[in-house]
Amino acid sequence: GRGRNLGRGRNQALRSGQSRGVPGGDYTSTWRLRPDRSSTKIRWKDAAETVIIGGGCVGVSLAYHLAKAGQKDVVLLEKSELTAGSTWHAAGLTTYYHPGINLKKVHYHSIKLYESLEAETGQAVGFHQPGSIRIASTPVRVDELKYQMARTHWHPTPQWLITPEKIKELFPLLNMDKVLAGLYNPGDGHIDPYSLTMALAAGARMYGAQIYNPALVSGLTPTSDGKWDVQTPHGTIRANRIVNATGFWAREVGQQIGFDHPTIPVHHQYVVTATVPEVKALKAELPVIRDLEGSYYLRQERDGLLFGPYEKEEKMVLQDSWVRDGVPPGFGKELFESDLDRIMHHVEMAMEMVPVLKNADIINIVSGPITYTPDLLPMVGPHQGARNYWTAIGFGYGVIHAGGIGKFLSDWIVTGEPPYDLIECDPNRYGKWTTVPYLCAKARESYGFNNVVGYPKEERFAGRPTNRTSGVYELLKGKASMGFHAGWEQPHWFYKPGDNAGYKPSFRRTNWFGPVGRECKLVMEKVGVVDLTPFGKFMVKGKDSHKLLDRLFANTMPKVGLTNISHMLTPTGRVYAEVTITQLTPGEFLLITGSGSELHDLRWMEKEVAEGAYDVDISNVTEDIGVLGVAGPKARDVLQKLTQEDMSDASFKFLHCKPIQLGGINLRAIRISYTGELGWELYIPHKDMAAVYQAIMAAGEDEGIDNFGTYAMSSLRLEKGFRGWGAEMNCDTNPLEAGLDYFIKLNKHADFIGKAALQEIKAKGLKRKLSYITMETDDVDPEGNETIWLNGKVVGNTTSGAYSYTTQQSLAFAYLPVELCSVGQKVEVEMLGRKYPAMVVQEPLVLTEPTRTRLQKKSKA
Repeated sequence: GRGRNLGRGRNQALRSGQSRGVPGGDYTSTWRLRPDRSSTKIRWKDAAETVIIGGGCVGVSLAYHLAKAGQKDVVLLEKSELTAGSTWHAAGLTTYYHPGINLKKVHYHSIKLYESLEAETGQAVGFHQPGSIRIASTPVRVDELKYQMARTHWHPTPQWLITPEKIKELFPLLNMDKVLAGLYNPGDGHIDPYSLTMALAAGARMYGAQIYNPALVSGLTPTSDGKWDVQTPHGTIRANRIVNATGFWAREVGQQIGFDHPTIPVHHQYVVTATVPEVKALKAELPVIRDLEGSYYLRQERDGLLFGPYEKEEKMVLQDSWVRDGVPPGFGKELFESDLDRIMHHVEMAMEMVPVLKNADIINIVSGPITYTPDLLPMVGPHQGARNYWTAIGFGYGVIHAGGIGKFLSDWIVTGEPPYDLIECDPNRYGKWTTVPYLCAKARESYGFNNVVGYPKEERFAGRPTNRTSGVYELLKGKASMGFHAGWEQPHWFYKPGDNAGYKPSFRRTNWFGPVGRECKLVMEKVGVVDLTPFGKFMVKGKDSHKLLDRLFANTMPKVGLTNISHMLTPTGRVYAEVTITQLTPGEFLLITGSGSELHDLRWMEKEVAEGAYDVDISNVTEDIGVLGVAGPKARDVLQKLTQEDMSDASFKFLHCKPIQLGGINLRAIRISYTGELGWELYIPHKDMAAVYQAIMAAGEDEGIDNFGTYAMSSLRLEKGFRGWGAEMNCDTNPLEAGLDYFIKLNKHADFIGKAALQEIKAKGLKRKLSYITMETDDVDPEGNETIWLNGKVVGNTTSGAYSYTTQQSLAFAYLPVELCSVGQKVEVEMLGRKYPAMVVQEPLVLTEPTRTRLQKKSKA
């Protein structure tokens, strides 16, 4: 397969099978398949604390970290050889960069581990750190780089926005005609995946872990006490927990216990050239480049170049037969047939950007399977629906994730809680709505989206809608810009004649800005209706229901007919979830959580039920019940027309719940509103939702009723000072620094999870607190996660932000050191390369309706 020239075009395409080599990390090494040491002579354990299934870099990293953390009896089972699967043929790229806030931590931990691993284990890892540059060649790409810089300065990740002159200095072989800027990460580079895995394996053994191969897992049987019998041809191991880290075999392993994990293999190709004279003549190794418009990466490989594209969804290839029929027996260190024709568009763009490629000879094309999930993020953590079953699967970028994810999962397993919030990778973000057609459509889209512009408020439309649609979706879908929440379609904002309709993403205010202001005005002055069906909904009942919830939640439980806001905390006192709890009848509770945390929260509750042996029943009724929010000063007038129930303030108080009949349909109404205005949430049988909606809209014609969406709700909740779970509070924050003291009852009798830790936190005092800031902006508003500066130093970060249409200014929540939280404190917030003046103000900007009503009554009195 040698001697073919990239510059000679499509007719010179190589077919794989001619060359099976993959690059090694050491420039002096030869390419070969290296046999792993067999472990069949080792005496097998019959019991283990943790059994990890899968010997790729991720599984071996977890074994290393668990053993290093002191866990005894860690066993890893590999069906053939370590690295078989996706690891052995990976291009081995390593980068500090990630657009996700906490996935930056995963990348950071990985690189820091890889820098020290050789010294620790004595095993070479072939780690090269020439840095990397993400190239922007359009103005919107420059905005994207600035957007990412604003989200990075408050992290330890080294990252800089650099000029074309600096780019040319670092990568002298670039054609600079279109280059406008670059995002530079010193310390980035690439590592030999085989050597990395073997070093991790050596470390795992050094700390006491056992690695068995060949060891096919032929069966997984749960025991009554929450353990697992792991069957292999060599015998059965009783495990306290199992971790599925099997790469593109993940579905097959999951199916042994009834799960269809939404993972699918994608054909990823990269090309390796022979020696390029201009590369060989360089005195320093070239940084890795990622040409965002060309959608490819390119790095030095010995004295040549390695080039890997991400194809558009209409050209890329899924190995969907493996989803239907399973992975062929014996597949492990094989490759697919390559197809240079398929990637020629990217090749041509790469040759334009790096002209020396035109005369470069191809010596290898590698086409192998990498695993994708629908959203391109891995599935990491304990899985709902099976006790002590964990996953570490779906890694499209397993090499850079391996070190950090191994540490993340090890910490979680050892301590009982995640070391930081990583809910975007929670395996429970998917459910039964994640069908195979949806998986295939989203994997195609996500592969093609590898290098698309990453806008705020991004939406991706492949595979939508799923079978999760609310009872009013058909009535609303042509009127609104829809968002996607845990499989549901939910209106973000609504169109009117003359509006610039459709999804028009931007880093600045865009087509939704005016209409969202109109919807905020509607809710503040008249009455609006919002579809809240995506909320997760659980019914909890049974002899121990009150006892269970008192243990799980830091607030006291509401009396029958009342509702409150409660928080589940981790053992160290961080916020695991925020839930609205209503006691419907004695011992029967309705729990409402956010759409993105439905199964995340359910798993946590089920774990406590099992470990505490509570006599309760928890039912997930999310898809059985639709939810409409009706809010605004005219809300009472509209609803009163449709019911005999007295909706007056005296009869239907704030945070009260009643079964009512509305338009002849039985439902439950809770007087609560996430807009902070007078409002009710109506919990309606799904089949009756459209009829109730139409009755409300007809009844509200005289009051000027209309629809509003989640963008308006977000703006309204922020100006009322309402915290949002996943932003102001999550597993990175404790409730005291988040200003949730009102909901935390440290003096309640029950020993709720996290109580002792919170008492200690309170005694020691806080180092930072959530502050409320307003900003002087122009055409850009805060989104959250922007860096906050004072006197040239980073002092904090925003958590969420929006434009307050009521007060005509930008506002945000932000974490700041306690000494900077005083009202009047001035700071700066970085957005799109500028630092905007900001000031800490008294919250809220707008009083809530219940507060206004109470003050009015007090004034009259």
